[in-house]
Amino acid sequence: MTTTPSTAPETVDVLIVGAGPTGLLLAGDLAAQGISVTLVERRPHRTNNMTRAFAVHARTLELLDSRGLADELIRKGTPLTSLRFFGKLSLDLSRLHTRFPFVLITPQYEVEHLLERRARTAGVHLRYETELTSLHQNAAAESVTAELREADGSRTTLTARYLVGTDGMRSPVRHALGLPFPGRSVIRSMVLADVRLTDEPSDILTVSGEGDAFAFIAPFGDGWYRVMGWHRAHQAADSDLVDLDELREICRTALGTDFGMHEARWISRFHSDERQVPSYRTGRVFLAGDAAHVHSPAGGQGMNTGLQDAANLSWKLAAVLRGHTADPEALLDSYHAERHPVGANVLRTSGALVRLAMARTPLQRTVRTVTSKTLATVRPASDKAIGMVSGISIAYRAPRGAHPLTAKRAPDLSLREGRLHQLLCDGTFVLVTPDGTAAPASPAPLVHAHWQGDRTTTLLVRPDGYIAWASDHPDPAALRAALDR
Repeated sequence: MTTTPSTAPETVDVLIVGAGPTGLLLAGDLAAQGISVTLVERRPHRTNNMTRAFAVHARTLELLDSRGLADELIRKGTPLTSLRFFGKLSLDLSRLHTRFPFVLITPQYEVEHLLERRARTAGVHLRYETELTSLHQNAAAESVTAELREADGSRTTLTARYLVGTDGMRSPVRHALGLPFPGRSVIRSMVLADVRLTDEPSDILTVSGEGDAFAFIAPFGDGWYRVMGWHRAHQAADSDLVDLDELREICRTALGTDFGMHEARWISRFHSDERQVPSYRTGRVFLAGDAAHVHSPAGGQGMNTGLQDAANLSWKLAAVLRGHTADPEALLDSYHAERHPVGANVLRTSGALVRLAMARTPLQRTVRTVTSKTLATVRPASDKAIGMVSGISIAYRAPRGAHPLTAKRAPDLSLREGRLHQLLCDGTFVLVTPDGTAAPASPAPLVHAHWQGDRTTTLLVRPDGYIAWASDHPDPAALRAALDR
């Protein structure tokens, strides 16, 4: 059915395409600050998208904590204080300097449910079974016009001041922009299934590689388990049939047992790519999450990186839309400048993990053994690894001459007014000062907090928990300039 597009398009501040975790967090953040947001998703509401995400890392939990969601999510999952790889390497997450020194094992849909509830409460207009078919940027009108196809085949248009594609690896938004997605497939013929197990694994998260195979098992918490497996000898096309016997064989090779695997409620075959778009911003259109970067599932960083993209972009869009910044274009450009290197690093680290798991030659396996021993016994190397996988050690590039704390993550400081993460809510900045320091007028929402002790450093913390500016001898003019930026 073909219809003529509406002659009276809707208008909105921000149109977000894709209602996965990245889009839902971004939409909720913007709406909480009074920004009008429409979120469209081609799938029906609550359709099982066969998500592969199971790990919520510490840095993501910090972001959810500042939105009042972390404690509820933790009750739905299982904290894991160490990550094991290849049966030999164990990373001790309990050493992380955070309120959440663990990785939370919980299916992605639990994250989505909390974020969707928050988005609806904040006033986001969600439209499921609605697909983007084209977009056009109008520089003169400072807008983006999107054509949408509804479930019944009818077409409507919607005009937004900004559009964000959080619509996955095959992103229609990215295709509409004509952007390349360079990279390659790193794993072919990965088998994915939800099954029941007769024998419960001794570890909450089971992952190992042995010989020509590796496997991953994680619990849903209701008796079902998500299992992923790969075997070098079974390199079939995604469309080729797969059965439970193949997955059992993979698990027996990689793990030594299939744990009495039975009753698969679904099973499929897929491939994993390493790709990244060259630019996260094209005019008034942005890309985030899997629309901007995809990589292997090793390390469980995919969903987490997307959520951190959203937290970085949301406050910047809100500041521009509300007129809170002196240089809107520079602020919006900083999204790509900060997040593109992070995405590139995740591709490298997850790629290294999966290549170690796929080690085939004696030399490759020797490298894997040496790497495992180094990370297990050399504390600085181990700390760096857990900092990167968890997101805790991610920092951005600071301007030349800036204070050493600038552009680094702020820990959850215990301040006189409460925990920092509790003060970082609904897009607020937090200014942390010693007693007797006056807070200047701010163009953006600002909470003035004070050290509990005798520290003299002044910090300006961004809504995403990174330090925008710091000084041991604060200059009021410099602080004002930082607020304007």
